[in-house]
Amino acid sequence: MPVNRRKKDVKQRGSHTHGWGSKKKHRGSGNRGGKGMAGTGKRADQRKPSIWKTDYFGKHGFVHRRIVHNTVNVEYLDQNVEKLAVLNLAKREGNGYIVNIADLGFDKLLGKGKVAKRMVITASSASPRAVESIKAAGGEVVVPANKKEA
Repeated sequence: MPVNRRKKDVKQRGSHTHGWGSKKKHRGSGNRGGKGMAGTGKRADQRKPSIWKTDYFGKHGFVHRRIVHNTVNVEYLDQNVEKLAVLNLAKREGNGYIVNIADLGFDKLLGKGKVAKRMVITASSASPRAVESIKAAGGEVVVPANKKEA
């Protein structure tokens, strides 16, 4: 067995095609009609019998669709409620604010951060910690009756 065998393409230098015949051959996978199962014939009958018993056709399994909430923390509302009032996204009433987080594009209120301002917040859902934080600051969280706090 030779120890240092020269590569084949070194020997083929100057041969124009390196042993593949026509110039067109030995290009990409288009030379053989595509990669993988290409050409098996979903439309025509080229090689369909060879793949009938495989999972090549149709849909298989299922996709678990998670519920994704657009959430906002009480900290964000506390810091930005004045700006929101200027933009008419919140309403100033007495010594507090009325905020509907659906108008801001959110659907769930979360309890991260501290609350210093009194706010009445309408949300489709709110975490227990968020409700507790708002109540501690003298505010209120309004959740529609058909929605549960979670």
